[in-house]
Amino acid sequence: MSAVAFDGKVFSSNLPSLPGVYRMLNAVGEVIYVGKAIDLKKRVSSYFQKSNLSPRIQLMVSQIAGIETTVTRSEAEALLLENNLIKSLAPRYNILFRDDKSYPYLMLSQHTYPRLAFYRGALDNQHQYFGPFPNTGVVRESIHLLQKVFRLRTCEDSVFNHRTRPCLLYQIKRCSGPCVHLISPEEYHKDTKSASLFLQGKQNEVLKDIAEKMQAASDRMDYEQAAMFRDQMQALRKIQEKQFVESGKALDADVIACASLQDGIERFCVNLVMIRGGRHLGDKSFFPQNVQGYKIADVLEAFIAQHYLNRHVPSLIIIGEKIRLDILQPLLSEQAGRKITIVLNPVGERRVWLNMATENARLALQQMLLRQASQEERLQALQQALNLPNLSRIECFDISHTMGEATVASCVVYDNFSLRNNEYRRYNITDIAPGDDYGAMRQVLLRRYSKIAEEEGKLPDLILIDGGKGQVSAAQEILIELGLNDIPFVGVAKGEGRKPGLEQLIFPSTEKPLKLPADHAGLHLIQQIRDEAHRFAIQGHRARRNKSRTLSSLEQIAGIGAKRRQSLLGRFGGLKGVLSASIEELQQAEGISRALAEKIYRELH
Repeated sequence: MSAVAFDGKVFSSNLPSLPGVYRMLNAVGEVIYVGKAIDLKKRVSSYFQKSNLSPRIQLMVSQIAGIETTVTRSEAEALLLENNLIKSLAPRYNILFRDDKSYPYLMLSQHTYPRLAFYRGALDNQHQYFGPFPNTGVVRESIHLLQKVFRLRTCEDSVFNHRTRPCLLYQIKRCSGPCVHLISPEEYHKDTKSASLFLQGKQNEVLKDIAEKMQAASDRMDYEQAAMFRDQMQALRKIQEKQFVESGKALDADVIACASLQDGIERFCVNLVMIRGGRHLGDKSFFPQNVQGYKIADVLEAFIAQHYLNRHVPSLIIIGEKIRLDILQPLLSEQAGRKITIVLNPVGERRVWLNMATENARLALQQMLLRQASQEERLQALQQALNLPNLSRIECFDISHTMGEATVASCVVYDNFSLRNNEYRRYNITDIAPGDDYGAMRQVLLRRYSKIAEEEGKLPDLILIDGGKGQVSAAQEILIELGLNDIPFVGVAKGEGRKPGLEQLIFPSTEKPLKLPADHAGLHLIQQIRDEAHRFAIQGHRARRNKSRTLSSLEQIAGIGAKRRQSLLGRFGGLKGVLSASIEELQQAEGISRALAEKIYRELH
C-alpha cells in the first residue's frame, strides 16, 4: 500500500456513474468490506461526505487505506459478484453466513430397478432428486419410511448385481427382493412411481392407487396381498398426520425468520423452515457473523443473497420483514429458470408458518447463548486451574493406528468458546517404525509448527497432547527445536481403567501431575477437546487403512497395474464387489483377459 494518505473524496469523484462492486482495503491490504452499487460514484462518495454515519460505518471508514472497484452490466450482476466475493474473502464488516457447501438430497436412480439413496453433490439429469433437506437425519428418516411403505432397494450396484439370495431387508419386509427377481420390473416400477408421487406431495393419488390395488386383491380373494396394501395405506396416513402442512397442497416453500437478542453485543439467528412437496422437512438455524449495527432486514437480505447463490431455490419464499425485492426476486427467478415469489407479509396458514420459524429462531438463539455461557464457565475454570488468564485458543493432538499400520495424527482447534471444524487438520505419518507413537508425535508437531515458527498462522495459547510423559518429552524436544518452547503444553494421560474423570495432566517442567476433580468444569473442557481429537484421528486412520488394504490386495497380483486396478474397482464399486465377482464377470472389465481373470479370482479366494 502507498504511504500517501488515502483521500476518499478525490478517489470517488473519479469513479463512473455505473453499476458495480467496490472493495475497501485496510493498511495491510486486507479487504474489510465488499459492497454493490447501481451508481459507483454516488455510493462510494456517500461514505466520505455524510456526517451522520453509524458508529460501525465510521469505524470502518477510519480504516480505509484504498478502494478497488469492478464495473458490471447491471445491479443484479453486481449482487452476484458481491456475494461471491463476500463468501471467498469473508470481510470483517460484511454480514457473513457460514456456507454449508451442499445440502443433502434423496435420489431415485434410473436403473431397471431404481435405487433409493442419500445424495450430496451436484445434480444431474440422469436421476430423480428430491429436496434439499435441512440435515442428513431427515433424509435417513425419509429413506426408512419409504422402505417401509414401498420396499425399494437401497443397496449399492456392486452388492445388488452379485446377490444370489435376498438379504435381511427382504426378510423384515423393507425390500421387495428385486436383486433375485422376486418382483417383476413392471411391479417394481409401479412402486417407484408411487414413491416419486409421494415425495412430490401427491399423497392422495398414491393412497387412491393403493386403495384400488387393495380392492382388486380382495376381489380375487388374495387376502394376504390385500392386507399388505392395507398396511401400506395405514403407514402413509400416519406419515401424513405427522409431516404434512395443514393445507395439504403439494407446494415447495422456504419460510425464513430472524430473531435478535442483546446481551452486551447484538446477536441474530436466522431460522429456515423447508417445505417440499407439501411435507414439512424440518428447519435449520444460522448464526451470522459481523452483525453489529445492522437491522433484521439487512440480515435477511444478506441471508437470501448468500444462501441461494448457485443453489436450488423453491418457488415460494416467505419472510416477515420488508426488504428490497426489485433485484433479489428477478435474480433468483433468472437463476432458477422459473418464477420465484418472495412473500413479505403472509396471511392465514403462511403467517402461522412464519410465526413458527420466528419462535424457532428465538429458541435457537437462547440455546446458543446457554451453550456459550457453559463454554465460558469451562474455559474460565481451566484458565484458573492452569494459571493461564489469557487462555483462548487450544490445539489438541492425537495419534491413531492399528498395530502400527496406517498411522494418522489429528489436530483439532478450540477457539473463542467453540471447536473450529474448518481449522481441523489430519497428517499421514510416514518414515517411522511401526507403532512409534513418540516419533509420530514429533513428526506432526514439526509439520504443524514449522510454518508457525516462520510466522504463518496463529499461535495457540495451549497445546494439549493425548498421552503421558513420553509424548510430552517428544513434544518438548520439537518445540525447543522450533523456538516455541514458551507455548504452554500439557499431556492428558488416561487414568486407571481409562475411566473419564481420572485423567492426569502431565507438565514438561514438573514431576507431579495435576489431577482435577471429576466434576471440574476445566477438566470437562479438556475431555471434550481430547475426545474430539481422538474421534477425528480414528476417522482418518480407518479411511487410510481401508484404502491401503483395498489397494494392497490387488497390488500383490502380478499383471495388475494402476490402470487395471482402477478399472476393476470402478466397475465393481470397490474391493468387496471384486471379491464377489465370478471369473466371467471379472473378464468383462477393461484390460482383463480370461487368463488374468482366472488369476485374480484364484489370488483373491
